[in-house]
Amino acid sequence: MSRLRAAVVQLCSGVDITANLADIECLVMDHRGIDIAVLPECFALLGGPQSVAAEKADKIMAWMASLARKLGCWLVGGALPIPDDKDPRSHAACLVYSPDGEKVASYNKIHLFDAEVSDSMGSYQESSEFIPGHRPTLVETGVASIGLSICYDLRFPELFRHLVRQGANILTTPAAFTRVTGVAHWEPLLRARAIENQCFVLAANQAGIHPDGRQTHGHSMIVSPWGTVLAEGPGEGAAVVVAELDLEEQAGIRQRMPCLHHRKLRGG
Repeated sequence: MSRLRAAVVQLCSGVDITANLADIECLVMDHRGIDIAVLPECFALLGGPQSVAAEKADKIMAWMASLARKLGCWLVGGALPIPDDKDPRSHAACLVYSPDGEKVASYNKIHLFDAEVSDSMGSYQESSEFIPGHRPTLVETGVASIGLSICYDLRFPELFRHLVRQGANILTTPAAFTRVTGVAHWEPLLRARAIENQCFVLAANQAGIHPDGRQTHGHSMIVSPWGTVLAEGPGEGAAVVVAELDLEEQAGIRQRMPCLHHRKLRGG
């Protein structure tokens, strides 16, 4: 198989987990025949304490397994807070399920968003709720190799280069990128990660105003290895963004422009 059909799901999640999951299911069930689906960061709950979602993590993971089976596709979603036995904080996990509903990977967000932003929230301190991860994670599907990241990771190109050195040809970025930072940086960063790594980038973002006043940017995207935006969602509200990934075209780009073989500094 040289072509894959990918979907990124854009949401404006609230604090009602049951309603959020039902909304996702309604959106994606109209898009059968996809091979890979990506849910945004905090898809189960956004705008309230993540500890509430952590308490229901098992239920949410069971729902993800069921959705992957219903769609018959690879399902990537996160961050979902997963409780830790020794720390009151959770792991911000991106989970991957196979088409038969098996959980095949869990990536814990390495770069936590501790930053000041000139929006209604003012300051974000993810490290107060989450334990930083330390291990980059790659998923082999048999057709493509998927490198995992979450939101703020997008600003750290060394993570993506590591994943590509391990064989990634698709990069996924579930996100809840703020409106302020998104207007300035979302598309340039996504296109840069695609171009420099000659990878498809599947970026699912939150979009709109959430119950705590947080504003997210939307514009979920699928970007080609040449840096072309193949499909893009709106600035607000839920949407499913779909595009075809031509793996033969990607191989041709890498052959004609062999940047990955020309690099001289290989430690990063």
